[in-house]
Parts: sequence; structure tokens; C-alpha cells
Amino acid sequence: MREQINNRQFDEERALYNQKHSDVTHCVFAGPADGESVLKEARDIAVNHCRFSLRYPLWHVEGFSMDHSSMDEKTRAAIWYAKDGVITNSNLGGIKAVRECENIRIEHCEIESQEFGWKCNNVSLADTAITSEYIFFDSGNVTLNRVKMKGKYSFQYMENLEINDCILDTKDAFWHSKNVTVRNSVVKGEYLAWFSEGLTLIDCKIIGTQPLCYCKNLKLVNCTMEDTDLAFEYSDVDADVKGHVISIKNPRSGKIIVDSVGEIIHEDPVMECTGQVHIRKENVE
Repeated sequence: MREQINNRQFDEERALYNQKHSDVTHCVFAGPADGESVLKEARDIAVNHCRFSLRYPLWHVEGFSMDHSSMDEKTRAAIWYAKDGVITNSNLGGIKAVRECENIRIEHCEIESQEFGWKCNNVSLADTAITSEYIFFDSGNVTLNRVKMKGKYSFQYMENLEINDCILDTKDAFWHSKNVTVRNSVVKGEYLAWFSEGLTLIDCKIIGTQPLCYCKNLKLVNCTMEDTDLAFEYSDVDADVKGHVISIKNPRSGKIIVDSVGEIIHEDPVMECTGQVHIRKENVE
């Protein structure tokens, strides 16, 4: 039999420490005692329609779900070192909401967390909106589907990332990342994906200045580019771009096919640059 914990308020330190095989429903974790780590080390726990306003509530938790619940800005460092969790229909707030977690699925959530998803493995987000300055730093095996994201320094030092049908409003995304595939998405950002390795963009719209420089094994398939100048500098690239590019500068190697380009710049390279730019149909270099 699972233990039922309903309609209660907890604010003491480690209020439900090492709780096992339990359903926690319509509970509030807040109050004058201001206790930390309320559900630390819980196992096989289902949290439903609960409200959190205390620090470190779900550390070292294994086998958990959270549905229709909220964590406000006082819930700092909320979910750390957790494994095998599903979070649905919830609001996650507070800096550093998820860190060093494994096997976590997040769906239909609203997230506002400055440093979200650091050093995690095997995490998926779907049908979710997230605001985060530094999202998924140094994480691996992450999937995003139908996510709307607003951030700055996104997906840095990541490995094995798949993004589908998303809108990313960011800045220095994908820096030093490896093995990233983005499909059917809008990617808006300055200095996009510098120093990345194995980045593939398919059917994407790319917006912003100086994108895709210093890249290795970069591939663009049926993409468009908007307000993109000084693109592809020192990159090894195979690109098929529809429409116009403002300027392309010193591609290191490979071939870039575009409909039109404002300027092709070969200027003061610091390394040998043999990359070619071809205008579609006219085949003029």
C-alpha cells in the first residue's frame, strides 16, 4: 500500500526525508520554520497539486513524478542529483532549478530558471516554455521538442543534443558543443555556435550577426538566414542556404550554396581558407 499524504503544510527541515512509496497531494511546503530539503532522498514518490517555497526540496530523489505543482523563486536549487523523474503541467522557478540529474522528462511546463539543466544526462523537454540565461551547460543526451526558449548563453559545452520544432531566442548558443542536430526550428542569436563540432541544421531559420564561425563538421540543409553577416569565418562547412546572406567571410573549407550574397570577403585570414561560395543556378564563385 502506498502512503497517502494529503492537504498538509510542511515547513520544518527535512520534513519528509527518505519518504518512500507515497503520494503527496495538495500539500504546501512553506512556512516560518523555513526548513530545507523537505523531500530529500525520497524514493518512488508522486507529487501532485503541491506548492513549494523552500530551498532544496528534491535532492537525491529517485523514481519520482510531479504534476500540476509549482516552485516559486524562493525554491533555490530545487532538483539536484535526481534520477528517473517525470515533471508535467508544472511551473518551475528559482535559480539552478535542475542540476546533475539523470533520466528526467519534462512536459507542458513553464520554467524560469537562470541556470537550468547544468551537468545533466538524458533529459527531454516537450511542449514547454523556458526562460534561462544559461540552459543545459555541460549536459549530454538532451532532446527538445516544441519548446519555446528565451535565454543568452545556451547549450554550451553540450554533447548529443536534438532540437525539433522549437523557437530559440538566444545569444551565444551551442558554443563548444558536439554532435547537435536542429530541425525545423527558428534560431535567433548573436555569434551562434562558435567552436562547435558536428552541428547540423535542417530546415531552420537562422537570425543574427556573425553566426557559425570556427566550426568543425558544420552542415546546413535547406536553411534560411536573416540579418546574418560575416558568417562561416574559419569554419569547415557544407551548407545549402535558401535566400540571401548579407556577407560570408573566410570559410576555412567546404562549400556554401546560396541564392544570393551581398559580399564574399577574403580578407587577412590567419589560416589557409579554401572554402568556396556558389550562387545557385548561376554557379558563380
